[in-house]
Amino acid sequence: MPETFVYQWDTPAYKGNTSLSTGLFIDGKWVDGSNNTTIDVINPATGKVLTKIAEGTSKDVDIAVQAAHKAFDTTWGLNTPGSERGRLLYKLADLIEKHAEEFAALEALDNGKAFNWAKMADVGLSLGIWRYYAGWADKVHGETIETASNQLNYTRHEPIGACGLIVPWNFPLLIASWKLAPALATGCTVILKPSEFTPLTALLLAKLTTEAGFPAGVFNVVNGYGSVVGQALSEHPTLEKIGFTGSTLVGRKIMEAAAKSNLKKISLELGGKSPNIIFDDADLDAAVQWANHGIFFNHGQVCAAGSRIFVHAKIYDEFLRKFTEKTKELKVGDPFAPDTFQGPQVSEIQFNRVMNYIESGKAAGAKLHLGGHRIGTEGYFIAPTIFTDTTPDMKIVQEEIFGPVAAIIKFEDDDDIVAKANDTVYGLAAAVFSTNIKRALTTAHKLRAGTVWVNCYNNLAPNVPFGGFKQSGFGRDLGQHALDNYTNVKAVQVNLA
Repeated sequence: MPETFVYQWDTPAYKGNTSLSTGLFIDGKWVDGSNNTTIDVINPATGKVLTKIAEGTSKDVDIAVQAAHKAFDTTWGLNTPGSERGRLLYKLADLIEKHAEEFAALEALDNGKAFNWAKMADVGLSLGIWRYYAGWADKVHGETIETASNQLNYTRHEPIGACGLIVPWNFPLLIASWKLAPALATGCTVILKPSEFTPLTALLLAKLTTEAGFPAGVFNVVNGYGSVVGQALSEHPTLEKIGFTGSTLVGRKIMEAAAKSNLKKISLELGGKSPNIIFDDADLDAAVQWANHGIFFNHGQVCAAGSRIFVHAKIYDEFLRKFTEKTKELKVGDPFAPDTFQGPQVSEIQFNRVMNYIESGKAAGAKLHLGGHRIGTEGYFIAPTIFTDTTPDMKIVQEEIFGPVAAIIKFEDDDDIVAKANDTVYGLAAAVFSTNIKRALTTAHKLRAGTVWVNCYNNLAPNVPFGGFKQSGFGRDLGQHALDNYTNVKAVQVNLA
């Protein structure tokens, strides 16, 4: 039997405890992995082992897929009315709300994000998503199509079947909710693969699905490495769908595996190198606040992070001064301290990756304006970092760093800035700051990105779709469009003659 992770918090931000199975959750049961091996889960604030979780294998994936197929064919899918699926999703949402602080504490513990931000953003937004899709569960409708008086033609939007959902470590609960909620609402069954760095909230969520009353096999969790469990899901011959958020490199591998196996349906939300354009007529103080949030929120570990900040030459010096002052105010430290804004990077691997990019920027001739160093001797803390005097060919301008590193870039011409902003292989998000709404929207419409924020940054809502252009992927999470990821459209044609 799997071990149980027991932990008690006694911190200024949160006092409480948790008790979780560290196993795989398959067909409504907690089990060890087939090889009886484990993976260490590290506390990034200390670099020390928190617990060990069961390591899944391709055999475990196969068992979970079989359980998901069985549930789809017998107790879920078209066997369960949308109203009942919605009721269970609402009940699960209520349980998430009941355990909101425990979820936030687990995110702070194995991810390193500030507890207060995790509670407000990660858990708060997740609640909204579960309730939004609970409302959709009995409203996924087809249409009747007129062709001739002696014919009846209509469409059905049917659940696609068993789905593999692979989620990253930067927003473990939130991005899992992005995919799980619409999948379950439409009647699909799921196998969730959380990141091996941040599995704890997925395990708590699995525990609560049992309490909510979901039938066995509808919701499964297989912990493990991407190269094993993620690959096994992607190339599984009977899995109907893969939903993935992560790097473009891995997204390519998933596409290849899907093509070589059974042409399963896939949706990919991938990397970004998002431009944030600050025009000379912007509300400067608001632009500084939002731009700072846009790059340094969640330690810069955001796929849509506004890491390329383009500032008009007329306000460049004043913006840089105010942006620098704001950045210096950010509190970096213990995720459970009430005033912490930025905790550690998620892992030693990510810490080293970010530091290597910082060294690359310096070596290429960019000016290190602020930060660029490790904070403390324990854990994976990096000072918020600002580069100036960059050139378009530098790695820190072209490649996704996924850390608290901003490049401030001067521009003068409105038409030229669109070309500069679009000079990236990515197209996930962008932002424009201007008090001239015509100028702002004209620019926004020319930017090649799936989301463009105007006079704000990192604003998300459950009913607004999110996804990318170009190498940032395809398909949409959130909103009504996410339902398309998990349904097939069937046309039924009846001859009445």
